[in-house]
Amino acid sequence: MADTLRRLVSTSSFSALQDKLDSWLKDYHLLSCDQNLNRCCELVELTARVQGQLFAVLSQTASEGGHYAGVETLKSRLLPWLGSCFALGSAGVSADTSLSLIQESVEKEKRIRDLSQSHEHEIHKMESQLSSTRLELDSVRQDLEDAQLELDDTKNKSATTLLATEDEILQLKADLVTKKKPNTHRHTHTAKDLEWKKAIEPLFRLRAACDQADLYKRKLDVLDDYERQIRLLKDEVSFLTAEKSLLRDRLTRSRSPSPLPRRSRSPSPLLRSDSPTRAQLTSSSRHARLLSRFGDLYSTERLEAQNLLRRYIDELEMVQRIIFIGTVEAFHAAKMAYRQFKLRVRKTLSPTHAGPESLEDAVVDYIVRNLDLYDVQASVNDVISAMNVHPKISFPPEVDFILLGSFLREVCRVAFAMQTLEPPLDLAFSTDGELYSESKYRRSFDSEYSAPLVAYHVWPALVEGDAVIMKGEAVTRRGALWSPRRSRSRSSSPVRPRSRAGSPSRPLVSSNRQPPTAHIKLDQP
Repeated sequence: MADTLRRLVSTSSFSALQDKLDSWLKDYHLLSCDQNLNRCCELVELTARVQGQLFAVLSQTASEGGHYAGVETLKSRLLPWLGSCFALGSAGVSADTSLSLIQESVEKEKRIRDLSQSHEHEIHKMESQLSSTRLELDSVRQDLEDAQLELDDTKNKSATTLLATEDEILQLKADLVTKKKPNTHRHTHTAKDLEWKKAIEPLFRLRAACDQADLYKRKLDVLDDYERQIRLLKDEVSFLTAEKSLLRDRLTRSRSPSPLPRRSRSPSPLLRSDSPTRAQLTSSSRHARLLSRFGDLYSTERLEAQNLLRRYIDELEMVQRIIFIGTVEAFHAAKMAYRQFKLRVRKTLSPTHAGPESLEDAVVDYIVRNLDLYDVQASVNDVISAMNVHPKISFPPEVDFILLGSFLREVCRVAFAMQTLEPPLDLAFSTDGELYSESKYRRSFDSEYSAPLVAYHVWPALVEGDAVIMKGEAVTRRGALWSPRRSRSRSSSPVRPRSRAGSPSRPLVSSNRQPPTAHIKLDQP
């Protein structure tokens, strides 16, 4: 009995009932009818559970007194109460379970109250913070308004002071002019004069700073004019140098009794006029400049493109093949664009051409003067399209040949300008497995120097007519013709199927579309 009574006391059942009654009383008018009935039923159930525990204690206490102990008490108190039609509903659970349920309910109610109090406390705290923030904001707004008013006041005072200062400056100037002996009053400054002198000193400093800024601006403008004049003079010097070289060549040919046969840079010398065009005068200078630019493409832009591709392709041979084929395709696209551009210019100039020079010279001169009209991006797009279906190169699917756009654009520009020369510069014909030629190529550092055949090309050779003027670079290895190579293009082409790239029966098929009179590889002269 003692254990059951102890558990009943520890659960504080009656305290929980009292707390629920107090809470119900506070919320009675706020709750609906169903909610109030639910609260009442909950209290009845808790009361029944507590009474069940009390009856268990009553039973245990009566059993401890024996058969006849407590009979009078039960007869006098319990039986009359039971006779008043009170029936105790069975809880349906054991005594321990009822106590644990009551304890859990009490704990839940405590947690709910604690959470409610914490939530209310946080709400009050946030409201207080919001109020303080609003007060601070109002204070800052007030400070801003005060500062704006002070600024406006200062501006007005400054404007007034400036006007007054200007008036007094004019007055002082007038006094100085009217005075006949200003030296006698040099040391007789009054306090008012010193005050106005201090007031106008910042104005003089501001005016001096403005004058100095204007002076620097004029100097910059003069410097820009000088730079433009220097560029114009350099162009004139280049033009005059080319003209001087051409005149010297003519003078040498006219004085020589038996001139040696020379390679003419004009396809029909009889059509040349006595007054050369700008394209003819600058041909030698443009020839030298384009050779130097082609060498820069090999030594600088090619290595940059190679380093860029090595981020995505581990195989150095494939990287070098991609750059070589891109260069060849760029020359091919530039030559096609030049032919189309030349046809359009000839069609435009032919109805109105009446100059002393031939129509062909006028067309070339127009192209040289308007190289910026060349649509280089269209040629780059054609090159990328050709590389995408090329059977000997491949590229990771997550990137594209557009990575080489800058390199291909420069190659197309150089190739297009080379077509304006007489004769035009082109790339030497090359194919994998060809016989290595010392006059066309240099061996790369990883080549087999005893191998007679070219395994693949690194850079094309540049030719002028039939003469190689800049060597290319090639890799020579033994067994270049018999090494099996499969097609590694990303997409198949119905015109150039993959199976042909790895066919050992066609080892000498050219990988580019140039005739045997042109193809590539570079050597610095």
